[in-house]
Amino acid sequence: MTSKSKKEAAFSIKKDPYLKREAEKYEQPIASREHILQLLEHRGKPLRRADIADAFSISEEDQIEALRRRLRAMERDGQLLFNRAQQYCLVNNKDLIVGRVLGHPDGFGFLKPDDGSDDLFLTPREMNPLLHNDRAMVRIVGIDRKGRREGAVVEILERNTSQIVGRLYKEDGFTYVVPDQKNIAQTVLILKGGAGKAKQGQIVVAEITEQPTKQRQPIGRIIEVLGDHGARYGNRNGVTLPCLAASMAGRVTGRNQVVNAGSTGIG
Repeated sequence: MTSKSKKEAAFSIKKDPYLKREAEKYEQPIASREHILQLLEHRGKPLRRADIADAFSISEEDQIEALRRRLRAMERDGQLLFNRAQQYCLVNNKDLIVGRVLGHPDGFGFLKPDDGSDDLFLTPREMNPLLHNDRAMVRIVGIDRKGRREGAVVEILERNTSQIVGRLYKEDGFTYVVPDQKNIAQTVLILKGGAGKAKQGQIVVAEITEQPTKQRQPIGRIIEVLGDHGARYGNRNGVTLPCLAASMAGRVTGRNQVVNAGSTGIG
């Protein structure tokens, strides 16, 4: 066995330095997060999931699924990046920061870092593919004129808005919803046939079918008509809706669509 192959042999579940901890948490433990990071650092290049599974001699279907969930959890937590070639990459750049997106009515936004450091400013262009409360990884690209760190989006880690309450408009052949939540500056485009029986000016719930991108706003369809402007509503799906004649800022009924560790609990 060559020196190189001996080093490769060090990457196995049985030789995982954190195997005992993993065994205490899971009935069928897989490679720990730390061991996966060590493998990627050793290889010195991005790896596909199949390459990682092969390195740890993972072949059983349930273990492959557990590995998939672990890698997605590591991606969600900003430990790994998943590139367009469907490979996992190390996140070892000190200028990469993970946090939660805070939207602003004027179109720009901020990233609130998980590490508790100062917020990063995001220009309207950087906010195009984002919605308030999404989680993202950004790279520090400079300091703005107010002395704040400015970020550029590297990866969107979580989408946290699936429905939006707002007012329906039909103008010049376009149908769209203007959100009542002040933190969401983008309108939701409603495709042909997606408005159902909703009428101009009504308060509606729009389900987002396609999240925003750098090139376009979110796309959705109307799933519920709450009524005309000025109507009053009580409790709906556990959420108390105020008088719609007043501001409904902050009323987003979307539920988290977060990729998580799943039913196996591995993450």
